[in-house]
Amino acid sequence: MDQHEIINKIDSILEDAKAAVLATSDPQGKVHLRWMTPAVLKYQPDAIYCFTAAGSEKLKHISANNKVEWMVQTRDLREIVNIQGTVNVIDTPATKNELLEILSPRLSAFWKANANPEEFVILETKIRLVTYFEPMTAKQETVTFSEALESES
Repeated sequence: MDQHEIINKIDSILEDAKAAVLATSDPQGKVHLRWMTPAVLKYQPDAIYCFTAAGSEKLKHISANNKVEWMVQTRDLREIVNIQGTVNVIDTPATKNELLEILSPRLSAFWKANANPEEFVILETKIRLVTYFEPMTAKQETVTFSEALESES
């Protein structure tokens, strides 16, 4: 698989599953996992995006260590994708509006806690490495994203 194919696979799984697990680590190195609702933006095929509250603990973790990992899986667990990358915090109205169009229907619990759009920001995970698994067949494939590697240098 190449970068384009794996992004299409991630997008397809997210369309079906609607959620993924995000792993961050706090300043003491303790790992924290939480369910999130991410999406792929078609014009940014090297990243995945989600919303978070502006004062959230995960933002404190990310400010201390912006390296994260996502796990995306089909509901039947036939396909699992692990995504490693670095997070940028974005607070631009245009990107918020675009992501709102995609994610609004999936975020009812988020909206109850964060009704004001000024109280949330976007987490952009620039993808560095993706590992795709098919547990039933023992298939495993890794795709390195060269653009993310260049920007980390």
